[in-house]
Amino acid sequence: MSTLLARSLRDPVLADLREKMVFLGGPRQVGKTTFCQSLLRNYHDGHPAYLNWDDLEHRQRILRKDWPRAERIVIFDELHKYARWRNLVKGFYDTQKSTHAFLVAGSARLDHYRKGGDSLLGRYHYYRMHPFTLPELGYEKDALTSLLQFGGFPEPYLKQSERALRRWHLQRLDRVVGEDLRDLERVREISLVERLAEALPDRVGAPLSIKNLAQTLEVDFKTANRWISLLENLYFAYRIPPYGAAKIRAVKKEQKLYLWDWSQISTEGGRFENLVASHLLKFCHFNEDTQGYRMELRYLRDVDKREVDFVVLRDRKPLFAVECKSGEKQLSPHIPYFKARTKIPKFYQVHLGTLRRSPLDGVELMPFSQFCREEGLV
Repeated sequence: MSTLLARSLRDPVLADLREKMVFLGGPRQVGKTTFCQSLLRNYHDGHPAYLNWDDLEHRQRILRKDWPRAERIVIFDELHKYARWRNLVKGFYDTQKSTHAFLVAGSARLDHYRKGGDSLLGRYHYYRMHPFTLPELGYEKDALTSLLQFGGFPEPYLKQSERALRRWHLQRLDRVVGEDLRDLERVREISLVERLAEALPDRVGAPLSIKNLAQTLEVDFKTANRWISLLENLYFAYRIPPYGAAKIRAVKKEQKLYLWDWSQISTEGGRFENLVASHLLKFCHFNEDTQGYRMELRYLRDVDKREVDFVVLRDRKPLFAVECKSGEKQLSPHIPYFKARTKIPKFYQVHLGTLRRSPLDGVELMPFSQFCREEGLV
């Protein structure tokens, strides 16, 4: 199963490494290290071309430029924890790009932790790695059921154990908040950020009220909003904005929040919606990172609370909209309403059953797995 890790990224990454550096961001424990090491020739534990900033010996080797001259690809993992990392890799690239290709991986948004201006502009391509998705698993039997139950992170997905999943949740939260956040940000109230992270699964899929979160944590609005942004930078959660079509009196500011690990969500409906959101976000990131399109994931909602869960846009033009229903239900009345008032060409209502039909022109009600195939999700 480890060979499945980001197989859709392998060829684009290798191609880009021939001309520039590659930065690879993504959640902790999503499989970045395994993926990076798989690119090295004759990889083995302790391979000298793989250097992790968290390891003191590796740290010293990085600063000494101590890596094998015969190895074309050199990997720096978690290097963003060094305050001057961008200038460091800029020097490596400018002086050794003719002999080495540099791959920089990290469990935080490498495009965010720039420590000032982007001195590396034009020298790298940025990729984002996601948890397992249904197309990546090859639509194996019961894969969707397992993804819903155990999430898409390799360790709990492969173990298929509720006990292991609970323990993994505790360890991951401690590593993200207790370790990564401390390494990257000056936050005194670590325990409150942990409380915030624990409160987010119950708020998935609904318009997020930062005011209510701030009151619960007894902090001001700006502080709560900043803490959510920190969790976004560490690939713990992400927010999507509304799609402001002119004719629907759309809401303007309310954002919805989702988690990178949807297995934390207790309800099946909420977990399924988050799983769909994550598949669509991966589709957007893949097309942006590999093809250079400007991709956006948004949602439809008007002031009268009519809503369709997601809209995918490419270069600011809507490609399709998606409504999630865990069961085989009748078509949501909000779909024909928005279809008549927007320029969205296709609407899908996806579910966990087997029924497929086309109740209206340009509207499909279908199983989620079929939707993934037809829209070319990765």
